[in-house]
Amino acid sequence: MRRWLFWIGLFSLLAALVAEPVIEQVRTRVADGFDQPVGKPDAEGYYMSRGFLSYHPGEDWNGLGGGNSDLGAPVYCIGNGYVTYARDARMGWGNVVLVRHVFVENGQLQTVDSMYAHLDRILVREGQQVVRGQQVGTIGTNRGMYVAHLHFEIRKNLRIGINRSSYPRDLLNYYRPGAFIAQRRKLPGTGRSAPIVINTYGAGPPPPAGREAFQPTKAGPEEKKPAQVPAQPPKFRVNRFEMDGF
Repeated sequence: MRRWLFWIGLFSLLAALVAEPVIEQVRTRVADGFDQPVGKPDAEGYYMSRGFLSYHPGEDWNGLGGGNSDLGAPVYCIGNGYVTYARDARMGWGNVVLVRHVFVENGQLQTVDSMYAHLDRILVREGQQVVRGQQVGTIGTNRGMYVAHLHFEIRKNLRIGINRSSYPRDLLNYYRPGAFIAQRRKLPGTGRSAPIVINTYGAGPPPPAGREAFQPTKAGPEEKKPAQVPAQPPKFRVNRFEMDGF
């Protein structure tokens, strides 16, 4: 009986070790500022069709032509960083690129992830160093599930990865992308590099209770749509995989 208990315990330990990601460190170029992910650097020719909401912790960007006029258009990395994810996540995501950025703010190093989803093509690979304004992919429809657009997020929580349903969609886990970029167009740290942790997706328990509740706020200047937008912005198709908020 004791022998069986020993082997059961050993197998459980090995399974836990295999399941837990191995946290590693790499160095990457410090972000000296951030630009918009489309129409670089200021989203020229695009408008935000859907912003940051309690169920949609990101922004959807469409070309001014509406419909699928922006299908295949370039998507750019918002700042210097390191590609932590670049693959077809399928489901409601489709082709996804995640980039980890480190930047200096108030004399301290801060780290965030930027996410570029529903891509038609991925033009970078995992483990690649990328720079501000470098093309990481093209705008897609996720196999016709949506009208062509870019779904874009900036995450404070480095554990989210593709498993967004495991974490609250609040301001402890996410930034409002428009506000984040507008406040950090130019930053110190040009020419420097700094360490970042990788392989964090899904690592560790979720954040503790007592999270700040999401409070809708009036859009600031950086989140307003350009004056010139299509008369009738395209409507998104129902997600047949029942994954809301994309």
